[in-house]
Amino acid sequence: MKVAIIGAGSTVFMRNIVRDLLQQPALISTHIALQDIDGKRLQESQMVAGQIISALKVPATVSASMDRREVLRGADVVITMFQVGGYKPSTVVDFDIPKKYGLRQTIADTLGVGGIMRGLRTVPVLVDIARDMRELCPNALLMNYVNPMAILSLAVQRMVPEIQYVGLCHSVQGTAEELAKDLGVEPANLVYTCAGINHMAFYNQFTQRLPDGSTEDLYPRLKALAAEGRVPDGNRVRYEILRKFGYFVTESSEHFAEYSPWFIKRDRPDLIEKFNIPLDEYPRRCERQIADWAEELQRIETQHDIEIKQSREYAAAIINSLATGEPSVIYGNVLNKGLIDNLPQDCAVEVACLVDRNGMQPVKFGSVQPQLAALMRTNVNVQQLTVEALMTENPEYIYHAAYLDPHTSAELDLDQIHDLVDDLRRAHGDWLPKFARL
Repeated sequence: MKVAIIGAGSTVFMRNIVRDLLQQPALISTHIALQDIDGKRLQESQMVAGQIISALKVPATVSASMDRREVLRGADVVITMFQVGGYKPSTVVDFDIPKKYGLRQTIADTLGVGGIMRGLRTVPVLVDIARDMRELCPNALLMNYVNPMAILSLAVQRMVPEIQYVGLCHSVQGTAEELAKDLGVEPANLVYTCAGINHMAFYNQFTQRLPDGSTEDLYPRLKALAAEGRVPDGNRVRYEILRKFGYFVTESSEHFAEYSPWFIKRDRPDLIEKFNIPLDEYPRRCERQIADWAEELQRIETQHDIEIKQSREYAAAIINSLATGEPSVIYGNVLNKGLIDNLPQDCAVEVACLVDRNGMQPVKFGSVQPQLAALMRTNVNVQQLTVEALMTENPEYIYHAAYLDPHTSAELDLDQIHDLVDDLRRAHGDWLPKFARL
């Protein structure tokens, strides 16, 4: 099994995936091929992967190259985990310029003007990788971890439909664990169904198995927490959505606050306090992660001390199922080909998928609740128009996407949004495809 990791300079995430992978008994002989455009970070990642192999005492091998085509050739699985433009300059630009217009964001990597710009920067790169795969490893599965997930998933599956693709996120399984903690139940006993779009999927059913074999619906207990205000400080937005819409959403409160028009308002600082919304959270998080990783890397290099544990990511389970035929069920982002009836058929949806030797098999869900479908469509509009801009190379669709973004349109008028998009296009410059530059 050859697993190619593109963007392996994202060393922390690479480490998590490789640790998970090599703890699967059937995958201990995997060849891990790493690629990145930053030679120093690539070297660090190769060292970390080697330390994991040594710590686990497995016969896996690792190689590294800055040549993407060399790494892709003959791969069975390709995992992408890169960030075009990086934290600096691109993420900083996506926060600083909107702030000049009074538009504040929390994460800015999935929707909003920040998500649109990241999509414009990133789709061409991921599509090029997919086209290389079509030539060099046509039977491989592309497992994408890059954001903005829905925009990328829609673009790749429309532009390079020949390759096998799934977009992966940890929000479904991660949120389930958070809710288990809130309720004081064992995560292993949870049974749930979920569907929607990435970062805006909702649990249709959320239950736990009881010792006598029966199940308990946990929604009444969740709604009681919301009604009584007994919710974690960092999760007030999502519990408010539960109160108003009746179901729990899978992505974090800081994310959801900027996917909707209700929580971040420049003339309502009371809302920021009431819902504990961490404005400018992503830049702070990036700075913390950079500092933390520098400290951890030094320990690994000097003490050869690398922690072995498992993450909540799906990658290892998927690869194990492909290799052994042992079935697993994951939640993946795929094209809506009759999977969710009341969402557009040309959007990317997040649904349960069965994985075995036959590959990724999305499971039809049916219809989501009408109010949830309506809420999702406000985000789908932005995703579709961003992809339309990329496919037609018509920059007018960039403005249309921004005009229709829920948070942006709640704060700015049409002329302000137009000027903001122009400023972002100028600032990002060559990081954008040619048609999108100004």
